[in-house]
Amino acid sequence: MVKICCLGAGYVGGPTMAVIALKCPDVEVVVVDITSARINAWNSEQLPIYEPGLDDVVKESRGRNLFFSTDIEKHIGEADIVFVSVNTPTKTQGLGAGKAADLTYWESAARMIADVAKSDKIVVEKSTVPVKTAEAIEKILIHNSKGINFQILSNPEFLAEGTAIQDLFNPDRVLIGGRETPEGKKAVQTLKEVYAHWVPEDRILTTNLWSAELSKLAANAFLAQRISSVNAISALCEATGANVSEVAYAVGKDARIGLKFLNASVGFGGSCFQKDILNLVYICECNGLPEVAQYWKSLRQIGFIVYSIGKPLDVWMKDMPAVA
Repeated sequence: MVKICCLGAGYVGGPTMAVIALKCPDVEVVVVDITSARINAWNSEQLPIYEPGLDDVVKESRGRNLFFSTDIEKHIGEADIVFVSVNTPTKTQGLGAGKAADLTYWESAARMIADVAKSDKIVVEKSTVPVKTAEAIEKILIHNSKGINFQILSNPEFLAEGTAIQDLFNPDRVLIGGRETPEGKKAVQTLKEVYAHWVPEDRILTTNLWSAELSKLAANAFLAQRISSVNAISALCEATGANVSEVAYAVGKDARIGLKFLNASVGFGGSCFQKDILNLVYICECNGLPEVAQYWKSLRQIGFIVYSIGKPLDVWMKDMPAVA
């Protein structure tokens, strides 16, 4: 039996591991977290998060091949595959503050994995991370590895709040990135076989590590771009008497464009779009691409969330904070 451990019992780790356990009854899945209250909730009748269908998925597998525990060292040590699904917020201080992703939790997770591992492991990036994060994580693991072999894979999530379980049951694609070495390709194949229990092979995409890491940021940036574009058109509609809903529908009926993410509003919601665009800005700046960075800055400014609903467009654009 393949053993999977997921470090992080949040909005990504919990549902993802629950679906893997349901679809792969021959795989043992353990979700671990340092917060005992969260783990207790996953083991109770009142789960710590709500997603339609999640209760049924968890209850069908929990106690059979799905477990939730605070015994992190034990389960990481026993696992063949370790998913890391910890928070990567925007840095609030230091180099890149206000834009770069804070990888403190990820680095701590890597050190823990290296400290407790007694056998070779596949370590999977499930969190949204900057491109080239795997390189830094590899250095931490190798430095502390005591001769143990680690293969790093990138397997970003593409879940939407409210449809996460359906997104996992029937994904547009599963993306797995790994090193282009014999060992890396073997690790990619191992994870691919887990998803192949229920995902058609043509939807399981394999790339190099850097492509997989960047694809998540790029996907969120493109979606935010659509929202910002329709919001810019919305301002023009108000000035000319056009109806933005009618314009968006007419544009969206073009098969090359589609109707999704063309609803005009005060901006894009949630934390991911803004966080990932800021991260993309920082990466572009660090790679000597100021014009590209400025493009994404402008997109973020157009799409910034406005919490005081009802402000005229020119007022909330004026009040909107600039990127540091």
